[in-house]
Order: sequence, then C-alpha cells, then structure tokens
Amino acid sequence: MTKLSISLGQMNIALGQVEANFEKAEQLIEGASQSGSDLVILPELWTTGYDLENAMDYADGLNAGSFARLSALAEQYRIAIYGSALERSNGAAMNCASLHAADGRLSGAYRKIHLFRLFDEHLWLGEGESPTALDLPWGVTGLSICYDLRFPELFRRYAVADKAKLILICAEWPLARVEHWRALLKARAIENQTYVVATNACGETGGTAFGGHSVVIDPWGQALIEGGEDEALLTAEIDLDEVDRVRQSIPVFEDRRPDAYL
Repeated sequence: MTKLSISLGQMNIALGQVEANFEKAEQLIEGASQSGSDLVILPELWTTGYDLENAMDYADGLNAGSFARLSALAEQYRIAIYGSALERSNGAAMNCASLHAADGRLSGAYRKIHLFRLFDEHLWLGEGESPTALDLPWGVTGLSICYDLRFPELFRRYAVADKAKLILICAEWPLARVEHWRALLKARAIENQTYVVATNACGETGGTAFGGHSVVIDPWGQALIEGGEDEALLTAEIDLDEVDRVRQSIPVFEDRRPDAYL
C-alpha cells in the first residue's frame, strides 16, 4: 500500500464540552469515510480543548472513555483515526495522541514530549518520554503533537533512525503565530524529505484564536492541500513512493556528518 488518502478534520473545539466535540468529530469522521479516505486526523485535545485545570476529570485510560469511543468510531466508519486527548497514566494527565486502525484496534499512542509553557501545560500535564514511530500498512509513520514542531531533533529522529515516510501532527496552534506553523511544517518536510500531515484547530476556544491552515505537505515542501481559518474537511492522496524518489534525487542523509556536530 503506497498510496494513501488522508482527511484533515479542522474544527473549532468547544472548551470542556466533550459531547459537543464528539458530535462534531463524528461528522468529520463520517465525511472522511464517505470520501474514501484511509485516515482522518483530528486536532490536539479535540475532546476538551485547553481546559487543563480540569484535566484529571477528563482523563481516561487508553482502553476507556474517550479513547474507547474513538475506537468504536474507527470501527463503525472503517477508517483510521489520529488525534490527541487527555489520558490518565500513573496518576497524571497526559496529552496523548492515539492512532486507531480502521478495525478499531489501537495501533499506537504518543505522549507529548515538549510541553507548552505558554499554555501552562507543564503545570497540569505529565511529560512524555519517548518518540513513537509505527510500522503501519502504508509505511513507517512518526507521531507528534503541536509544540513538537519547534523541535527538529524529534523529526530528524523519525526520518533517520526510524526511516519514517510520513509524520502526523495534531495541533492547537494559535492564529497569532500561524505563519510560524506554516513555515515550520514546510521546513520539517523539506529537511527530512518526508510527508508532513498536520491538522490544526480553528476559531476561538477559551479566549484564544487558533490558526487553522491544516495541511498536507509532500517531501519537496509543496502543499498538496491547505485549509483556511474556518472549519473544514480537507482530503488529499499521497504516494509514499515519492519519499524514496526524493531521497534518491537529493541524498541528504548520506551527506550528514553527525561526527562533526558534537
């Protein structure tokens, strides 16, 4: 499976309103399924938004609550789903991105390594400790969340050590810095010669305006599809073989000098 149809579910998250957010997400998931997509990506903390003071009230185990409901939606609509929600783990709330396969099975989970101090994540959430790269039917896929985008080391790890051809990002990236979002996404795709696929929240949530501009970027740095600042369901097809072609055309990784970087 080298070609993959991906949908981006760009949504305005209602702060702390889990049921309203699930209703909206299900509409996006159903639409993506009807369009024939293999995978749909939802934003970061799409079930609650940044209601972090109440994080432990929302947090569930990976096989319970919001994660179990998401698994059921993946199975019902026969589509893989990626996005983050609050997980309860070892007595702490974690910003956890899960990827459920089209049969509802949990393919893997990633806990956000880089906590965003401007939103007080470090006060309410536990830190993730390790990257997550999954060997999926379409190829190795690296998982990341929002602020991770500012840390190229993580993306390089996925591209070089894990040989990822696709990196997924779910985010709540503010409108005030949306040009950073757009530039960094292209940079991560170009420097790692990989597809970068990112869904952002949009609209105002809890007094913060989020930037939208969810996007699918190819290994050359070209945006195959990009949203605006409103809610939208965006769909694009990617060809994972293009990663090999780009890496052979400009063999950047062969010219790396890690011995000289120390």
